[in-house]
Amino acid sequence: MTTRHTKNDPAPATAQRVPTPPKAWLMLALGVGAQTSGTAFVSAPAFLIPELHTQLGIPLAQAGLLATAPTIGMVFTLIAWGALADRIGERWVISGGLALTTLAALGAVVIPGYVSLGVFGLLGGAAAASTNVASGRVVVGWFPRDRRGLAMGIRQMAQPFGVTIAAMTVPTTAAAYGPAAAMILPTALCGVIAVLSARWIENPPRSAPSSGPAADEATNPYRSGSFLWRIHAVSVLLVVPQFTLSTFGLVWLMADAGMDSVAAGAVVGGAQVVGALGRIVVGGWSDRLGSRVRLLRWVAAAAAATMVLAAVTDIASIRAAAAVAFVVASIVSVADNGLAFTSVAEAAGPRWSGAALGAQNTGQFLAASGVGPAVGALIATVGYPLAFCLVAIAPLAAVPLVPARDIHAE
Repeated sequence: MTTRHTKNDPAPATAQRVPTPPKAWLMLALGVGAQTSGTAFVSAPAFLIPELHTQLGIPLAQAGLLATAPTIGMVFTLIAWGALADRIGERWVISGGLALTTLAALGAVVIPGYVSLGVFGLLGGAAAASTNVASGRVVVGWFPRDRRGLAMGIRQMAQPFGVTIAAMTVPTTAAAYGPAAAMILPTALCGVIAVLSARWIENPPRSAPSSGPAADEATNPYRSGSFLWRIHAVSVLLVVPQFTLSTFGLVWLMADAGMDSVAAGAVVGGAQVVGALGRIVVGGWSDRLGSRVRLLRWVAAAAAATMVLAAVTDIASIRAAAAVAFVVASIVSVADNGLAFTSVAEAAGPRWSGAALGAQNTGQFLAASGVGPAVGALIATVGYPLAFCLVAIAPLAAVPLVPARDIHAE
C-alpha cells in the first residue's frame, strides 16, 4: 500500500511517535562502520597517487585511472547489490560484500604492482558497493519515520569518515613502506566490520510479501508514479555543485582567492567537517518538519544561491568572504544527500528500496565522473566566477523537479 502525504501534512505529533527500538542504534553503528570501512578502501588508491607518481614514476594519467578503479567497480554492481538486499536482507549482503572487499584488499597487499592495485581495486570497489545500499536499508528499516532523517544524517557521515581515515594513513604508510603496505589498514578494517556485521546485524522486520506477478508489478514504485525518477534527477543535478566544490575548491581558494596552501587546506578541511555535521542537522530538521521533499527543495535553491555568492566574492576579491562563501556552499551542497537517500528508501518501500538506492547512487556516481572534466574545461574557458554561475543553473533546474509531496510505501 502506498500512502501519499501532502505538503500540508503536519509534522508527526509527539504522541503519535513510534518508539525507536534500542537495537536500532546498534544497527546504525554497524551501518556507519560498514560504510566507513568500504569508503576507506575505495578512497585509498586516490591517496596513493603522490607515491606512485613521484617515487615510482607512474604518469599522472595512469595514477588517476588507478584512483577511479574502485568507483568504476561500484557503478557496475550497486543496483545488483541493492536487488540482492531486497531479496535476502541486509545482514549477509553487508557482511558478505565486506568479506569480498577484504579479499580484494588482501590481494593488493600480497601481490604488489600497479596492475594488481588496479585489478583488485576494481574488484574491491564492486564488492564494497554492497555497503552503500544495504547500510542505508538497514537504517531506514529499523528507525521509525520520525527519526529516520536524523539516523540517515548520522549514517551519511560515514563517507567523510572513510575518506579521512584513508587520507590520514595511506600517504604516510605508502611513503614509508610502499603502496601495498598502505592497503593493510583498509584490509583489516573491512575484515573486522565484516565479522561484526555477520554476528550482530539483524534484518529489519518486514510485512508478509504479496505474491504473484500482478502484485509485484503493482508494487513497483517506478511504474506507479514519477516520484523516484524525479528524486533521482534532482540528485544528479545537485551532484554538480557538490563535486565542483570538492574538486576545484582548493585550487580556487589558492589561485583566485589568494590563499596560501596551508590556509586553503584548512578551509577545505573545516568545510568537510562542518558539512558532515550539517547532514545530521538537516536530517533531524526533516524529521521535525515532517517532510523530506520540502526541505530538499529549499536545499536546491540554497545551492544555486551559494554558488552565485562564491562567484561574487571572487569578482570582489574579498579573501575572507570567499572562504566563508566556500564553507557555506560546501555545507549546502552535501545537505541533500541524506534527504534524497531517505526519501528514495521510504518511497520505494522494503521490497524495492535496495534496488532504488542502488539506482540513486549509480546516477550520482555517473554524474560525478563527468563533473571534473566538464567543469574543468569550463573554468579554463570562462574563469571561476562565470563557471560558478553556470554551475548554479543545475541546482536551480532541480527546484521545480522536486516532487510536491512525500510518498511513503508501507
